[in-house]
Amino acid sequence: MTTVDAPAQVQLRLLAGPNDGRLDTHLRRHGRPPVLDAGRLVESLRAAGLTGRGGAGFPTWRKIEAVLRAPGTPVVVANGSEGEPASGKDRALLAYQPHLVLDGLQLVAAALGARTAHLYVAAASADGVQAALAARRGAGLDPVAVTVTVAPEAFVAGEESAVVAAVSGRPAVPADKLLRITESGVGGAPTLVQNVETLAHLALIARHGPAWFRAAGTHDEPGTFLATVGGAVDAPGVIEAGYGVRLGDLVDAAGGPTSPLQAVLLGGYHGGWVPARPELEVSRAALAPFGASPGAGIVLALPRHACGLAETARIAGYLAGEVAGQCGPCVNGLPRLAGTLGDLAHHRARAGLPAEVRRLAALVTGRGACRHPDGTARMIISAMSAFDADVAAHLAGRCLAVDSAHQGVRR
Repeated sequence: MTTVDAPAQVQLRLLAGPNDGRLDTHLRRHGRPPVLDAGRLVESLRAAGLTGRGGAGFPTWRKIEAVLRAPGTPVVVANGSEGEPASGKDRALLAYQPHLVLDGLQLVAAALGARTAHLYVAAASADGVQAALAARRGAGLDPVAVTVTVAPEAFVAGEESAVVAAVSGRPAVPADKLLRITESGVGGAPTLVQNVETLAHLALIARHGPAWFRAAGTHDEPGTFLATVGGAVDAPGVIEAGYGVRLGDLVDAAGGPTSPLQAVLLGGYHGGWVPARPELEVSRAALAPFGASPGAGIVLALPRHACGLAETARIAGYLAGEVAGQCGPCVNGLPRLAGTLGDLAHHRARAGLPAEVRRLAALVTGRGACRHPDGTARMIISAMSAFDADVAAHLAGRCLAVDSAHQGVRR
């Protein structure tokens, strides 16, 4: 995936060049990382308004504060596993700016008094981060030793409790969603798991301050984010933009559409379909009416000549196969939901199928051992709304796509 720049009105931060991944380049540009105690770090992040960039968008300072309140010596984990097939931003960041991520990891580890830190990454990133860590050891930069764990290629392997399991030497499957990682995570210790992009932002906020961070984005959703823009665009890649960026500007920064668009999947396979309106702002507030959010920054453009129902059925089929096998909603519910949607999408429609899709989606929501059924159901329900005209056409034995066999958002 090609890494490109940004919409014209955005000044690059995370991806500001040169992006060669070298420690000497990093130190010339940013200098050595500052040291902040826990109180200063929490207050700085609270003032900056930094939220997690892994998908959930939870305020970063609140997670750190929760770990600080828990008894015991904390453990810190940087999550760069990126199990979402449509995402490439974490791998790009670790390739081009690994030392911003590692600065952030060391900053928060020192502030929390952690003696152990982990970096959990996809196999493609492992050699690069090991080389970056070796360079930092040679420069005496990292007071807290970092252990690298390679994540399996599985959609659910990046879920927070699955991350904790993996770095603890267990299978990377989610635990009970009621488990509080901030109180009892790795080795039973209070554990902070943060996405690698979040940590890179943290490293820059520590250097430049909250006001600098808030100069980009919106008042309620400050800062920049990394978007993986793919599908029917001319130059798929990773784009840095401020929250509130227009959808059309993101698509244009990725070379523009290869053909007229009908819809965009925002937030990835657990995201939501929205109409391809160039003026639509990419922010939680603007996307809420569509049941969508920026999530982990995934933007998949669907052309008019592709069938939105068929594409959603393909994704649902993939997600039904990416289960941990721990609960009925995943083992039984998701395959049945995906199959029912597949019948609707592939000309096996009958009058009751739309209602059955909605019934099954409601049935799996909130009942799983983790949030995988919820995210899958949410994406499917968004498709039923976004492609309501297609649903009616399929029930009548027609498809609105010019070529329903063409899948426009395959990687």
